[in-house]
Amino acid sequence: MKKPKIFIACDTANLKKLKKIVKETQTPKINFGYKFGLEFLNSKDGRKFIFNFKNKLTFGDYKLADIPNTCASAIKAVKDLRLNYITIHLSSGLKAIKAAKKVSGSTKLIGVTVLTSLDNNSLKEIGFSKNVRKLVFHQAKLANKAKLDAIVCSPHEIGIVKKVFKKEIITPGIRLPGDKRQDQKRVMTPKQAFKNGATALVIGRSIIKGNIKKNISKLIKELE
Repeated sequence: MKKPKIFIACDTANLKKLKKIVKETQTPKINFGYKFGLEFLNSKDGRKFIFNFKNKLTFGDYKLADIPNTCASAIKAVKDLRLNYITIHLSSGLKAIKAAKKVSGSTKLIGVTVLTSLDNNSLKEIGFSKNVRKLVFHQAKLANKAKLDAIVCSPHEIGIVKKVFKKEIITPGIRLPGDKRQDQKRVMTPKQAFKNGATALVIGRSIIKGNIKKNISKLIKELE
């Protein structure tokens, strides 16, 4: 059986803590990658660490959202980091997504749909008339049109995304059984998300908070 691909959300700017996360998440049973968010990417030691981070699956969660030229220039500016994945908001528009994809090279470009911290009420507050499912479906069609390599969506939208997008589907909003939702609204367990058709997961607090090794054991048991 193929090893499940799971990205650990390294949501910290503390280098010592990050090294501990990497060290304690080594296991032959799961293909772990490491997702670096804005907190670490913008930290003093972030860029240097990623540049020297070898032989690991890396995910630069920049969540780019800007005009086409700026998105493309931002991708070019981090090419030396040799990241495996970089994110761009699909709400940036088709021209910006295509411009970023054109210069991404061997780095896989991931289209971010509706954040897992948002629900239908949140979208209304922002000014969207579509509900979450309709908006994500529309965004998935954009990602397909721009020939992106992957999509980020909540596990609840995997089914509708798969109708129009046939590449990688990466799902955040993952909680181990019994864990609190915290600021996430559209969540599932790892087992449920993979069953729904996710090709990879993003897990943060359920793994890095508390005893990491114990949390990894719980994760492995959940996936058996």
